[in-house]
Amino acid sequence: MRLSTLDFVLRRLVPSAALLFVLAVFSPSQARAQTWLVSTETFAKLGVVDKFGQLGAYSAKFVVTSQRTGKAFFLVKEIEKGQNGVDVLFPSLATEADYFKASSGEAGTAAPGAYTWECQVNGKKVVGGSFSFSEVANDVNLITKQ
Repeated sequence: MRLSTLDFVLRRLVPSAALLFVLAVFSPSQARAQTWLVSTETFAKLGVVDKFGQLGAYSAKFVVTSQRTGKAFFLVKEIEKGQNGVDVLFPSLATEADYFKASSGEAGTAAPGAYTWECQVNGKKVVGGSFSFSEVANDVNLITKQ
């Protein structure tokens, strides 16, 4: 019985050891270059706050206009009493329930260029400003060992 156990162990151990030896001999001696995919997204965070909470519940209409195309994108948010304000992202994802869209239904995009924005409460402009999106390059970076 003792001999058969030793024989069994040798039959299992020798092929495993040979495989490890072959892998060690043929493994690369240097690290290879790594390729990484870069992904970026651009957003502008816009917001409005009833600083002293005097309005109670109100409706805030955000309007973002592209200076390059003249196209305006709208988003209406309902602010409940006690909430005072809200922040939104432009462009918002079209998969969300509320998103920036043109009167044609087209979703807003982060196209490069200058934009103006404003927030209207009860049909009156209460805050506004401008921002711009620069060209963003998504690329493949190859990192090499120097």
